[in-house]
Amino acid sequence: MAKDFDDLLARMSPERRAEIARRVEEIHSSPLYRLRKALQFTQEQVADELGLGQAAVSRLERRSDMLISTLRRFVGAMGGELEIRARFPEGDIVIDDLGSLAPESPGAAELEHA
Repeated sequence: MAKDFDDLLARMSPERRAEIARRVEEIHSSPLYRLRKALQFTQEQVADELGLGQAAVSRLERRSDMLISTLRRFVGAMGGELEIRARFPEGDIVIDDLGSLAPESPGAAELEHA
């Protein structure tokens, strides 16, 4: 018989509940999580587009650092295009040739070991 989540949560110590709340907030504050949610994509949908499992997308969303090629593929999986722009007092410069430096294979080493 499945346990009700509220019952399970109620039996946890206040410290454990606080830790869970902190981790949930950390995940929800991720820019990639917020972007995916704003575009109304599920992790499963993004995973299908990238040729990965849902758990790999979850790990990607929690990363604080990743290759530009990985970020480009993540954004592309939701129909977007990544643009990198350098801003100077004299004006902006779009940097568009970094993609040629990264491998374009579908798995790209499981998106750099998501």
